[in-house]
Amino acid sequence: MVRDRSIPEATVGRLPVYLRALVDLAERGTNTVSSEALAEAAGVNSAKVRKDLSHLGSYGTRGVGYDVAYLIHQIRRELGLTQHWSIVIAGIGNLGHALANYRGFAERGFEVAAIVDADPAKVGERVGELVIEPIADLERLVREREVAIGVIATPASAVQEVADRFVEAGIRSILNFAPATVSVPPGVSVRKVDLAVELQILAFYEQRKATLAEVKRRGRAVADVSGR
Repeated sequence: MVRDRSIPEATVGRLPVYLRALVDLAERGTNTVSSEALAEAAGVNSAKVRKDLSHLGSYGTRGVGYDVAYLIHQIRRELGLTQHWSIVIAGIGNLGHALANYRGFAERGFEVAAIVDADPAKVGERVGELVIEPIADLERLVREREVAIGVIATPASAVQEVADRFVEAGIRSILNFAPATVSVPPGVSVRKVDLAVELQILAFYEQRKATLAEVKRRGRAVADVSGR
């Protein structure tokens, strides 16, 4: 069921994080969770958790918290995870192979229904339970296997061409792992996962922690000298 009222994009981005934390709690036998505990598990503050979950119509019970099983159901429903989604992966290099063999997709309601590549030498190669097929067959594969989501794992130089092929084949949701942006028509959703950017962000935090540690070390050294 799609709600009439919209949910902020930032909230949508946090729902999978809440879901992962809730599933972990459920597997440990936890039946209820407070907003504070869920916030700690998700890495946000409790006020944000309460506001995010209010968009789902879930407010918890004062003094008790949220019912874990029901909240999992609510978030899964809102994210469209109460049904299975078929995906196609384009570009079967090292990353493409890893994605095609990733068992976590199936556990979360996604099925890799097809894998395609533009290299004739790769066509026919088996990857797990699937066989690499030519990208020229993309439209047929999307139609026959009811593919809803396209994943791009190609070199940057091929990203736009693959995105165009996806759109022409009827795909309206694209996950792009390649280090390049794509241009798509209105109505097509694109999410970009740039591993290099994420590593650069982590490097920033590592540098900042190292700097703070050095400042503290010097402060202690000065204090030791002053105390003598």
